[in-house]
Amino acid sequence: MTRPFHLGWFLQGSSVQAWGEPWTGAIGRDWRVPELFCDIARALERACFDYVLIEDSSYVGESFGGSREIYLANGLSVPRQDPSVIATLMAAATSRIGIVPTLSTFAYPPYLLARLVATLDQVSAGRIGWNMVTGSSDYAAMNYGMPGMPEHDLRYDMADEYMAAVNALWDSWEPGAILADTETGVLVDHTKVHAANFEGRWFRTRGPLNSGPCVQGRPVIAQAGGSGRGKRFAALHADTVVASVKGVAAMRAYRDDVRANAVAQGRDPDRIKILFLVAPTLGETMEEAQLRKRQRLARAEAQVPLFLAHFGKITNIDFGRYDLDTPVDQLDLRTNGHQQSLDDFKRVAGKRSLRDAMMAYRGTPGSVELTGTPDAVAAQMAEAMQEAGGDGFLLSLGDVSRRSVAEIADGLVPALQARGLARRAYAHAQFRDNLLEF
Repeated sequence: MTRPFHLGWFLQGSSVQAWGEPWTGAIGRDWRVPELFCDIARALERACFDYVLIEDSSYVGESFGGSREIYLANGLSVPRQDPSVIATLMAAATSRIGIVPTLSTFAYPPYLLARLVATLDQVSAGRIGWNMVTGSSDYAAMNYGMPGMPEHDLRYDMADEYMAAVNALWDSWEPGAILADTETGVLVDHTKVHAANFEGRWFRTRGPLNSGPCVQGRPVIAQAGGSGRGKRFAALHADTVVASVKGVAAMRAYRDDVRANAVAQGRDPDRIKILFLVAPTLGETMEEAQLRKRQRLARAEAQVPLFLAHFGKITNIDFGRYDLDTPVDQLDLRTNGHQQSLDDFKRVAGKRSLRDAMMAYRGTPGSVELTGTPDAVAAQMAEAMQEAGGDGFLLSLGDVSRRSVAEIADGLVPALQARGLARRAYAHAQFRDNLLEF
């Protein structure tokens, strides 16, 4: 395989993820300071990544044992800063890489979101994406005055309408509306700016958008739909899809499903770039990489309760009430939260105990295991991408530090570049154009 593939970085929330990690300096002890995240964005831009996706949630977990203790004591997704602020700072620190904040449809009225994202796209010169999520937690819904989350598939029906509303607002400015003609003194051609006048079942907005147009026309849309309904939604709206499935066969099946859905809905599937989550373990030698893998697994074994607490946070399940040695197939596990994540967990679990199932699910993170020297991991990535059919990888590391980022940006990426599997320079100034380059 000689065609390059796309690279993204999945950044979990605010700087609290790096709290207490080595190789972060004082910033690793002060989660409030975003300079580490800006440094990460600069390093990934140097490595010509397509984008950084800033993950988010807007509530404090309390699913594990009905308590917030494990979440607050261990910094599990809390404190968490507003991603639009972090995105602004990261965009200011860079000039080419795409920046993708996560913003929930239940938390932002369509006009507010459309204006915010258009503004970000303007100040970044066309480098903003939007990770569109419907939300999954009743606790989060309550923070915004709702009694709880709508049913899973209904959330996607509502999101289809939400997308129509924000698209109408972004489209309220025609191309060429801004004249900026100093001779006539006319800034905007008023005949090319229109009201949206959108009225749906759940959302309505008048428009036009007063911020002016997105530089890209519309922002790049990222989405992580994993259920059947979610994949149909992603196939209709997304420019890039975040996928977390186990094994190359599941990767190919996922990609084929999204592409088939895209064709069925009248879209060109080649305009949708599916990136699979991976977490490489690197070493200067294969022996060092294997040692680091064993060390990571040992840490994971001690962190099973934390894994279960985090998993319970996104699935709304209290795993704290179960004995860790209970076989998963004896548990009645259902969710109105992250449906695909729970389905994947149960598929991996089989008849394993809860402890062993979570180790199998989280102990070896990512869609495929990647362990070895940079060149060996580059070869593993090439093989997986060849079998899956495309389009790239979204890297997500448990330990975020300058060292772990440097190992990727200055170790793995050059190995990929040497094989012709990663770009050496950006071909375009704007995010979508780079995403569609290959």
